[in-house]
Amino acid sequence: MLTSGVLVLNRNYLPVHITTLRHAFCMLYQGIARALDGQYKTFDFQTWSELSIAAHDESIGLVGRLIRVPRVVVLVTYDHLPRRGVRFSRINILFRDRHTCQYCGKKLARNKLNLDHIIPRSKGGLTTWENVVTSCHDCNRRKGGRTPKEAGMKLIQKPSKPASVPFFDLSQYSIKYEAWKPFISYIDFSYWNVELEP
Repeated sequence: MLTSGVLVLNRNYLPVHITTLRHAFCMLYQGIARALDGQYKTFDFQTWSELSIAAHDESIGLVGRLIRVPRVVVLVTYDHLPRRGVRFSRINILFRDRHTCQYCGKKLARNKLNLDHIIPRSKGGLTTWENVVTSCHDCNRRKGGRTPKEAGMKLIQKPSKPASVPFFDLSQYSIKYEAWKPFISYIDFSYWNVELEP
C-alpha cells in the first residue's frame, strides 16, 4: 500500500508527478503538500487524519487508528511545470507542426492529418524529428513514396527536434484511481503519446 501511487499537482492543480503514498504522507506531514478530497477541498496532515473513514474509503493503519489514503495531493508553493526532454511521439509532432499540413499549410483536426516521412522509408528515410512531418491526407497521397522534390512539393518549414516542452509524461502510468480522472485526460493518449520507433 505504501508504494501505491499518489498524483501530485502543482499549486495551479496541474499534474507534475506521481509519487508513492509513503512520500505523499511525508509531504503532508512536513506541510509541503495538502491532501485533496473528492470535493476539491484541501487538508493539512492534521485535518486529513481527523476525517472519518467511510466503508468505501481506502485507509492505512497508524498507531492506534486508521487514516484515509489520499490519492491526490497539491503542492503548497510550487506552481511550475517541470521541463522535460520532448518525447518523439505523434502528439508532439502535431504540436510542433501546430496541426498544420507541412506541404499545403492547411490547419486541420488531428484525424485529418497523417505523419509523413520526407525521405520515404523505402528510400532509407529514418523515423526522426528531422524526417517526419504532419501532412493532410491529400498531400500525403499526392507525395506517395517520393521525396518532396520528386513530387514537385515544398515543405513550409524545415522540421527539427523541439528543445523541451512543459508536459507531464503520463505514458508510463495508467489512471489507477477515480480521484486522478479530473486532472488527467486520457482520450486516445496511448496512441498519440507513445514513443515512435526509429
